Amino acid sequence: MRESDPLTLPDAARKNWVDTYAPEALRPWLRLGRFDRPIGIWLLYLPGAMGLVFGAAQPSWELGYRLVLFLVGAALMRAAGCAYNDVVDRDIDLMVARTRLRPIPSGQISVKQALAFIIGASLISFLILIQLGTTAIWLGVGSLGLVAAYPFMKRITWWPQAWLGLTFNWGFPMGYAAMTGHINGAVWVFYSGLIFWTIGYDTIYALQDREDDALIGVKSSARAMGAQVHLGVSVCYGLAIVLTGIGAWIGGLSPLFYIGLAGVAFHVWRLVATLDTEDGAGALRRFKANGMTGLMWVVAIIIGHSGV
Repeated sequence: MRESDPLTLPDAARKNWVDTYAPEALRPWLRLGRFDRPIGIWLLYLPGAMGLVFGAAQPSWELGYRLVLFLVGAALMRAAGCAYNDVVDRDIDLMVARTRLRPIPSGQISVKQALAFIIGASLISFLILIQLGTTAIWLGVGSLGLVAAYPFMKRITWWPQAWLGLTFNWGFPMGYAAMTGHINGAVWVFYSGLIFWTIGYDTIYALQDREDDALIGVKSSARAMGAQVHLGVSVCYGLAIVLTGIGAWIGGLSPLFYIGLAGVAFHVWRLVATLDTEDGAGALRRFKANGMTGLMWVVAIIIGHSGV
């Protein structure tokens, strides 16, 4: 990205592909869908990938095809969700340093244009959804309520990160249902662990905005935890490890899963141990490192199946 670019966003990589390679006319649209910050795609996709491999008895072409479908769907639904969030939050975004240059508050894209973008991305996602089987389809339809309510959570609760956890990890039961056609208790226990994972990493992300959020009255878990952020995030990550471990045990994964889970635990421990709550750039790096966390969970599930 050119350092002189007046539309540089502080939480986008300085040499992201959108600002380096994309035609100038497309950049506002790609920024609207956060394609300049792909970590959000991975954090939405990886729970779905976990669900798919959790439900797959063994590698297959069907599994590979659905992993691709979920990746495309995650990219599109994340783009639609971000655009919807920006429509709802356009006035708040103007008051926050990190967000005031987003395409809607900066005037690059109108609300009507953003709504058309949301509809287009959602329609393509629907074509993907209808290939996943009845149970997964109904779960996908049910997720719309979670998505629609999320932008309002920061106005009514100190824990919008918990609602984000419900929403972003919905791909786990969907992925399992896409492979098996049903849902069981192990899935919901594992899913509950992933919710706490999201509360942890999104609390780290919210550290960037604590001062602005306090000035304009926006609520977040980072503000709620106050000086106890390290303890609060550690508890969330700890519950994520315990609950996903219990879910894997109920689901019949072999002890090999817990070798991978130990790697996950060590990784998130390092993120918290090295976290400086006053360093916004460092918080962003640790937030992004949770993409590796999710990938490690996927690998743990795969090796857990291999030992059955």
